[in-house]
Order: sequence, then structure tokens, then C-alpha cells
Amino acid sequence: MKKIFIDCDTGVDDSMAILFALLRPDIEVVGITTSAGNVSAKQGAENTLRILKLAGAEGRVPVCIGAERPIIGECAEFPEFIHGKNGIGNVELPPADQKPEDMDACDFLYQTACRHEGELTLITLGRMTNIALSLRKYPDLYKKINSVVSMGGAIYAPGNISPVAEANIGGDPEAADLVVQAPWNLTMVGLDVTLKTILRKADLDQAAAGCREEYRKILAFLQQEMKWYMRGARMQNWMRDCCPLHDPLAMIAAVDPSIMSIQKRITRIECKGEYCRGMVVTDLREHPITGRYVGHCMEVDAARALNTLFAVFQ
Repeated sequence: MKKIFIDCDTGVDDSMAILFALLRPDIEVVGITTSAGNVSAKQGAENTLRILKLAGAEGRVPVCIGAERPIIGECAEFPEFIHGKNGIGNVELPPADQKPEDMDACDFLYQTACRHEGELTLITLGRMTNIALSLRKYPDLYKKINSVVSMGGAIYAPGNISPVAEANIGGDPEAADLVVQAPWNLTMVGLDVTLKTILRKADLDQAAAGCREEYRKILAFLQQEMKWYMRGARMQNWMRDCCPLHDPLAMIAAVDPSIMSIQKRITRIECKGEYCRGMVVTDLREHPITGRYVGHCMEVDAARALNTLFAVFQ
């Protein structure tokens, strides 16, 4: 059983990634923290709790509200044109009875990591603010974690909030740089692979038609929220009835990294550039000296990734 801890900003693709993890019989989700990004951290927690209820996991997975702003500065406007006003495509799920944990998100992550020392895979689907603040508060956190998989960054692909910056990294570059400098086993699943993994409306429709009876409500929710998300993808990427698979691909990579081609590169995050703030900088020199080695997913078997995603509903 793979034990995972999820840090997210629960929007449309986060919710799909969370549902995938909850429905996998070989995964135990032991905790979730939220930060501002697609929506506020508070709204992200509310979305998460409703998704847990939808999946029949209410009361099994503790959820904690984390950072509402990046380490430096304030949050930009939330991307409603992609995730909707409520973060899940303006779909109204029934409210949950479960409440968020009444504790600091850094304490929650650290205590959970200590309980599962050496076993935990930490998966970040949003900005890395909570993780960076946890590393500051608990410098030995990296020793407790088995591995980290982060949706974020771009090496050769263009950015999606600037010419070079991906949203999760560009939304809090200082946090991301702290995380990539920690001496743990970190793999980044960035735009180089997520933009090559295209989820089509037809794929969702086919999955809904052939899913198990107990998952019909979940597929109906995914179909509804993805309508808004694919509308946003059309505005942002000129896509029609389809979208890139961002956060779910990171979750899939955590389960089966063989789907990816991964390169280890010395890595830093640009935090000061006027035009390049949030850029992932990799040092390809013969004797690199600028950072620590991080795994970057460069190629993906997209068909296999989609098959893995939809297999949980069959």
C-alpha cells in the first residue's frame, strides 16, 4: 500500500487527481493540505471535503487549510476562466459534514510525516508554499519523506503564465526554490509532459458509459466540471473539447514512474528576473554548480497514462 500526502489548491484537475488516488486500491491518502492558487486555501479545503464525500471517503482523510498567500507578495487573481468561481467548474457538490483540521498546516504535514517516517510520498499539485514553510519550520522534514512528486515547471515547453513560467512555480518562486534545494528525492512533472497528455471530452464520455455503477456520480461530476475547464483550455491553448492533463499526470507518475522518461538535472528556480521570474533553470554544464539534482519528466507515454487514469473507474 503506497501512502501519499497531497498538497493542492483544489481546482478542476486537482479534483480529478484526488479522486484517482482515492479510488486506487493500492493507495492510502493519509492527509491533504491546501494553499491558495486556483482558489483560496479555504475554498480549496471546502472543495476537497466535498470531493471526499463524493468518493465515499468522508471522515477517512484529514484536510488542513494552509497558506493563503505566497512567501513574498500577494496572490494574483484566481483563474476563474479555467477553474470557475468555486474552483470546480462551478459545479455544486453537496456540502460535507467533515470539517478541516484545527491546526497549522506545517505542523499537520510534519506530524503526519513522522507517523509514516520513510514511507510517505508527498505529492504537490499547486504552489509549494506549504512545503517551503514546513521546511523552514522543520528543517529535518526531508528526512521523514520517502519521495516528492510535484506538478510544476517547464524545461523546453513554454510557460503558461509567462513565456517561461508554469503557474505553480511562477505563483511562488521563492517557495519552489526552497523545495528544489531540499536534499530529498524530488521529481517534477511539468508542462513538457502535461501538454503532451491530452484529455478529450470523448475519453470522459467513453469512461462514463463503461464505468462501474458505483462510480457513475463521480464520472458525471468530472464530465460537468471538465466542460468549464475545457472551455478555459480553448481560450488559453486554442483547444476544442479537450485539455492538457496537469495534476492527474503527477499523481499517475507517483504511482507508475515508468510511464515517464525522467532526466536528473541540477536545478534552481529564478526568483528575481523581470521577464524570467518563476523559470526552472537547469545547469547542463560539464561541471554544474548552481543547485541540486532534481528529476524532470521529459517524455510520457500519454496513451498509457490515460489508460491508467480511467482504469480506476472500470
